[in-house]
Amino acid sequence: MLEMRPDCERCGVDLPADEPGAFICSFECTFCAPCAEALDDRCPNCRGELMDRPARAGEALVRHPATTQRYHKV
Repeated sequence: MLEMRPDCERCGVDLPADEPGAFICSFECTFCAPCAEALDDRCPNCRGELMDRPARAGEALVRHPATTQRYHKV
């Protein structure tokens, strides 16, 4: 199950689990759309392809909430 990380690792913008606009690699590194575009849709950590992260909403989000651990490094 995806962690649904709450922020962009590059710029720190919030990425709610129930909204579109997040991009992930196969290791779940997470970036916002502008940062993914700036990175040419390649993860700077593993060089893997960044893909649209599916949204998690409603009862699924209640039962399986997103992680609260932030990954943006200042």
